[in-house]
Amino acid sequence: MAKWTPKHEAPEPLEGPVVATITGGTILWFVLFLAQLPFYGWFDDHDRLWWLWTCLAGGGLGLIGVWYVRKRDAALKRAAAEPEHKGSADGPVPAE
Repeated sequence: MAKWTPKHEAPEPLEGPVVATITGGTILWFVLFLAQLPFYGWFDDHDRLWWLWTCLAGGGLGLIGVWYVRKRDAALKRAAAEPEHKGSADGPVPAE
């Protein structure tokens, strides 16, 4: 069996409003949790209580995701703002 080799390079990853997307998803999970909370008894009677806790877990994990993508976005902006070469404009500083 021959090893599979790609015929072309993989495309660059898409960048978009990642922070806004993760924040919006996190808010949606918390809204779904709060919307289901009044029906706690019904969910418990029908063995569907996991729906409620899934929404809460999604919101909690979303908070971690928001923290992570904000740090990532800040690091990408910092890296883009740094000059490509560290040192003086004439080149690296010689060691003495």
